[in-house]
Amino acid sequence: MPPRITSRIRLSAVLRTGGDFITVDDVVAALNVSRPVAAKILVRWREQHWLRRLRRGLYAPVPLTLSHNEQVLEDPWTLVPELFDPGYVGGASAAHHWDLTEQLFKTVFVYTARPVRRREQIIQDIPFRVSHIEKDLIFGTKALWRGRAKIQISDVNRTLIDLLDDPSSGGGIRHVEGCLRTYLDSKDADLYRLIEYGDKLGNGAVFKRLGFLAERLAAPKNLVSACAERLTHGNARLDPSLNSPRLVRRWRLWIPEFWKRHTAT
Repeated sequence: MPPRITSRIRLSAVLRTGGDFITVDDVVAALNVSRPVAAKILVRWREQHWLRRLRRGLYAPVPLTLSHNEQVLEDPWTLVPELFDPGYVGGASAAHHWDLTEQLFKTVFVYTARPVRRREQIIQDIPFRVSHIEKDLIFGTKALWRGRAKIQISDVNRTLIDLLDDPSSGGGIRHVEGCLRTYLDSKDADLYRLIEYGDKLGNGAVFKRLGFLAERLAAPKNLVSACAERLTHGNARLDPSLNSPRLVRRWRLWIPEFWKRHTAT
C-alpha cells in the first residue's frame, strides 16, 4: 500500500480517538507509539497540510476539499472546552444564543478559570475575548452539544449578570440595556434567580447597574427594590469604558452626560 494511503489510514484511526481535535496523547493512544514519535507524526501531517495547528500541541484536521489558506473550523465554539476548560461561553455570544439580541458578534466571549495572559486572542483568524474567573464562581451554566463537542454556556440569567458585571462583554451598556429589556419582556424571566446569581457573584456594581436600568425600563418594583436593598458603599460607573461625569445618587452610579435627560438624580 502506498505510504500516503497508509498515512491517511493512520490519521483516520487518530481521528476516531481524538474526535474534532488531535493531541500528541491521541496519536500515542491510537497508534501505540512513543510521545516523541507521535510529535514527529503530527509535524509531518501538518507539513502535508492534513492538519492545521491551532495552538501548541493542539491540531484540527483539514478537510480534503479545503485549500491551504482557508479556515479549518466550522464552529469556533468547539474550541472552548479544548482550550479554556473549566470555563464557558458567555457575554454577547451567550446573549445571542438565548435570543436576548439579534446582533451577532464575530468575537467569541469566553470565561475561564485558567490563567489568562492575553484577554484578546486570535485563534485560526477567529477573535476570542477571554476573561478570567475563579473556579468557584463558575455557576449558572448549561451543557450545549455542538457536533461531538460538549460546551458549557451561561444560562440566560447568568448571561445577564455577566453583562452587568462587565458591560464591555456585551458590546457596551446600551446593548446590555437592550438585552435586559428583551429579558424582562420574556415569559422565561426569572427575577428571583437573577437576584440570586447577583448575590452569588458578589459584585455590588451589578446591583447598581441593574437597579438603575430596571427603573428606566419600568421593570417590576420588586426587582428595583431588591437592587436598592443591596446597594454597597461607594460609587460605580454605569459603563467603565465611557466618560461618566454625572452622579445618580439614588443608585450611587456615575453615568455618561448624554443619559442625563432621561434620568432623575
